[in-house]
Amino acid sequence: MPDLGPGEPGGRPAAGEGVPEVAARRLGSSSFSSGLSVPDFAACLQVGLRPVALVQGFCVMQWGWYGVGSPYVRGVSPFAGGSGWSGYNESWRCPHGYVVGSGDHRVWGQNYEQTWVEAAWAQGFGTAYARLVDEARDAGAHGVVGVVDSVRHLAEQSVTEFHLTGTAVVAEDLDGPPGGPPFTTYLAGQRLVKLVEAGMVPVSIVASMASVRVWASCVTELLTRGQSSVWGQYVGGEIEQLARAHMAARDLAREHVRRLLATDQLFGAQMGTSYREVGEGDEVVECTLKGTRVRRFQEFEPLPAPVPTVTLA
Repeated sequence: MPDLGPGEPGGRPAAGEGVPEVAARRLGSSSFSSGLSVPDFAACLQVGLRPVALVQGFCVMQWGWYGVGSPYVRGVSPFAGGSGWSGYNESWRCPHGYVVGSGDHRVWGQNYEQTWVEAAWAQGFGTAYARLVDEARDAGAHGVVGVVDSVRHLAEQSVTEFHLTGTAVVAEDLDGPPGGPPFTTYLAGQRLVKLVEAGMVPVSIVASMASVRVWASCVTELLTRGQSSVWGQYVGGEIEQLARAHMAARDLAREHVRRLLATDQLFGAQMGTSYREVGEGDEVVECTLKGTRVRRFQEFEPLPAPVPTVTLA
């Protein structure tokens, strides 16, 4: 379609036709897409970031635990005994001794970190993130703000969908294309403005997931059933094994993020924990931690007061 000039039939309005010159110039510029709200859009303009495109990254991963040690296979954990495992590993022994006439009594319990699940999760999230950055680079952007991520399981199977979206922006004070990879941040709007005022600059988003498998001991199994005693022996109270698994998942997620940050800091941290039952007392605890990696570039310096773009008389 030909680009019709100002005043031509079907073309953009000319400045002398009741439209301000600035508005006519904006109407004649190329279009762009943005996932920002109106306040966030205005705040980005305040710090010199101009939206240019809505970008996204996508990946679908499949992994399972079938085989020895699988939560779908009842039997002995491959790491029972506490040896030959480099990740988190903790064992519980049965306090009752030999139980007559109970061949299925659990004489041990164990928590251990599923490092292969964590690696698969990191691969899926990292692939979606790399595709988001590639789209921003193709748009000539200096960064991506307001990133939103979605991680969900599909069709109740061992299939996980990773989807990231964000608004690619250009720093108007910088001349020419970006010299390195675009920065990324979950932040937008006033939170991003306050970060810049504090002398910090976003580097990239970071995210990690920790997965801990719980093989319930006999006490854990009984307590999760709602029983408080067995064979006259009181066992009620805190379910220590499950509590330790939840704490370990959170600690591991923090350790994973610390390795990603190096000497930088985490801003706007968000932690979420989920679990799924895979048997009587057996479960998988998963903890995700994400935020924006930031780096100091100057001391605190207040930004100029925003200038209103529309005045209501």
